[in-house]
Parts: sequence; structure tokens; C-alpha cells
Amino acid sequence: MTKFSDLKLDPKVLKAVEDAGYETPTPIQAGAIPPALEGRDVLGIAQTGTGKTASFTLPMISLLKRGRARARMPRSLVLAPTRELAAQVAENFDIYAQHTKLTKALLIGGVSFGEQDKLIDRGVDVLIATPGRLLDHFERGKLLLTGVQIMVVDEADRMLDMGFIPDIEKIFQLTPFTRQTLFFSATMAPEIERITNTFLSNPEKVEVARAATTGENIKQGVLMFKPSRRDRAATEKRKVLREMIDGEGEACTNAIIFCNRKVDVDVVAKSLKKNGYNAEPIHGDLDQSQRMRTLAGFRDGSIRFLVASDVAARGLDIPAVSHVLNYDVPSHAEDYVHRIGRTGRAGRSGTALMICSPTDERNLADIERLVQNEIPRLNAPDSSTPDSAPAPEAQDGAAEEKPKRSRSRSRRKKEDAPAEAPVEEVSAVEAPAAQPEEAPEREEREPRRRSRGGRGRSDRSDRSERGGNTPQGLGDHLPDFIARSFEDRSETPDPS
Repeated sequence: MTKFSDLKLDPKVLKAVEDAGYETPTPIQAGAIPPALEGRDVLGIAQTGTGKTASFTLPMISLLKRGRARARMPRSLVLAPTRELAAQVAENFDIYAQHTKLTKALLIGGVSFGEQDKLIDRGVDVLIATPGRLLDHFERGKLLLTGVQIMVVDEADRMLDMGFIPDIEKIFQLTPFTRQTLFFSATMAPEIERITNTFLSNPEKVEVARAATTGENIKQGVLMFKPSRRDRAATEKRKVLREMIDGEGEACTNAIIFCNRKVDVDVVAKSLKKNGYNAEPIHGDLDQSQRMRTLAGFRDGSIRFLVASDVAARGLDIPAVSHVLNYDVPSHAEDYVHRIGRTGRAGRSGTALMICSPTDERNLADIERLVQNEIPRLNAPDSSTPDSAPAPEAQDGAAEEKPKRSRSRSRRKKEDAPAEAPVEEVSAVEAPAAQPEEAPEREEREPRRRSRGGRGRSDRSDRSERGGNTPQGLGDHLPDFIARSFEDRSETPDPS
């Protein structure tokens, strides 16, 4: 079995790893660290929660042990898709570089530019940033990327989902061609493969698991939920979530509850708190300081339930998460892999449960197709059916009576229809005889149209009888020059 001491890491880095309590590297670490130490480009593909952060942090610190950073010119660059993931990489760097003199700077949104400018001006060895904030500093003239020796792209598929691919391509073009590139992701979309083919030079591909696979140590299940009525769907779904939590009992020490929409994150968190559960929301619209406080509270155990959007689905390393509850089925199948990867980390066991409404069944099928496994179905809680369920049944019965009345109306229409049917089948000889029978009906309908303000054919006929604005011809008046005979016209004197 490979140990960290066999990976030829710097002795100071090995001491930091031992202080952190790690002895055996994970498969992705054992496969990616040796080629990274040799200076080769690395393309790492592994399911989430397998230690990809240490796969690039440890060799980076070992390679940067010599040299000195210059002002505004970082020696290495780490790109992360979210603020939380960037902050987590910074924490890992502090742990593994504690016995070195390397410096770092964290560039994320929600923090003043002034403090970040001061760090950059001093010169940093490792720059950890989100793409948007990094380009903001560059466009302000506060940062140069021509001194980057090592560039890391973490959670590359998340970059694609968030629309960062154009920014990533621009950043690649701002860095030296001779840089070393480390590229890590849990899934590999075609767009990601195009970027790796463009910007990586003969990379060492380390794939320790099939892309988009879930951990075998995670117990999965899905509850097929059907509301009694559409207007009660949200209320009943939140009740099912609470019953699901209660059903897990003491085994659910803490949990991350994922919602697809930010507004649902706030509503679910408020509902849980109202019912006595210790829960707090986290999503991209919250202030950065509040997001960091919430994450810190969840890590130290003061917050039991973290209701989150997909901002917490990628890369966050909170080792002791016992459960992941998908309140909504993810719209993108890959997000399911990342969400449930928040539990069962570092070899621990975990549980991932999901609520699936009828409208989410297509997304569920996409997930099962991606992971190539059927997610076990769970039995609905006995109390999930509302006490007022008979009321919808009565309404359903009333709804069934409406088609009966509509059918009776359609039957009456069909009975009346034969009176007009012979008109279509009558021959040309019999047609004049049928006209007098239809005339009284028109005379009865026409006054009603006039009373409603309509202008039918009867209006036009009345107007012609009244001598209204209808066009007049020559009438009985005949000009004299027309009435004169040919002989009379011949006797007309020549005007010349």
C-alpha cells in the first residue's frame, strides 16, 4: 500500500500531512502527485469527495519551496467556481504549507478590493481566486499573470455549468505558454475535453473511477411523492421532508438539504425553523460574511441542517455530514453526483435521500441513466397523507360530473343537428323548396342582431330601401344628347 512518504514530497509538506493525521493517500492523490512533481500536466478525473484538493495542493507547495514572489505577479494560480470552494482551498493551503514561508492571497467576491490589492502588492506565491474577481483585478491593472508557473483548474465541470468557460479561456491566454497545468473534475463534458486538448500539453490522465459515479459507501433512496392537490403540493412536500428527517432518527446527526431555487431555500429553512429544527439557509444572494458564518456554524455543529442551493454542491469538504437530502430532484444529472458527494467523505458511510414529484420523474430517469444504477424507491411515511384528504375526493367527484353535463349538451346538439343535415344532402331541384322554411328563421335572428348593435345583412338591405348612401345610377333621367337621333346629330353645326 502506497504511503505519502513514498510520493517524494518535500519533507516539510510530509510533516504537515502527518500533523493533519493523514498517512495513506487516496487513489487520485497517489496517481496525480507523482506526475505533478515531475512538472507534467495532469488531467484528474475522480468522483467528488476523493481528495482532489490535496492532489494539487501538496505537489504545488513542494514545487514552489524555492523562489520568491514579486509584487502583483503570483507564481501559481488556482481557479475555483465558487467563493466557498476557493476559501476551502485556501484553508487546505494553510494546513499543508504551515511549515513553509509561502504566501497566499484569496480573491473572491463580497470582499473589498482594497484588502485584496494590499496582498497582491506584497507579492504572493499562491493566488486562489474565482474567475470573475480575478479578471476584475486584471482589468483594473492591479495584477499580472505573466509569472504564473503552475495553474490549477478545480471543479472544471462546474465552471462549465456556471458559464465560466469563456473566462477560463481568457485567463489561459494571459498566462505563459510554459506553465504547468493541473486540471481536475468529477465529470468530463465535451466542452471540457475541448479545453483540455487546447491548453494542456500531453497531460497525464489519472482516472480512478468512471466519470459521474457515486460512492459505494453512500446509501441512496428516493421517495416518489404525489400531492393530494396542486395548491397543497409545497406544504405537503415540506411535511414529507420533516417526516423523512424524523424517520432517520439519531442516525441523522446533521444534513445538507438541497433545493433547486434560491427562493425555496429560504422557504424551506424558515419552515424547518418554525417547526423546531435547527436550520439555516445558504445561497448566492446572501452576503458573503453571512455565508461564511453559516458554513462555520455547520462545521462546528452549532447548525444541524444546512438548506442550500447548488452553491454548496461542489467541492465543499465537511467531513462529518451524515445525510444529504435532495428536496428537489436536480435539473442536471451531474449535480446529483456532486450533491450526494457531500456525505460519505474520506471513507465514511453516508445517506442520500431524495423527494421526487411527478414533474421530476424525467430528471430522475436522467440521473439513473448517468450513474447507470436504479435508485431504490422508499415507502412513503404513513402520515404523509393529509387529514383533509377526503375533501379533494369530493371535488374530484364533482369534477367527474361536469363532463356528464357537457356530454348531455353535446347530445342535445347532435339531436338538433339532423334538422340542418338535409340541407347538405338536398339536390339542386329540391333546393328552392327548402328556402321558404329557412327565411322565417333569418327574420327572427336579424332583429336580435340589430338590438345587439350588430350590422348584418338586414341593415344593408334596410339602408338600400331607405335610399341612404347607396350609390345611384342614371335612373329615369336620360341626357338629351343621347336621345337625339343620328340625323339630328348630323345637322348640328360645326363649331369650327
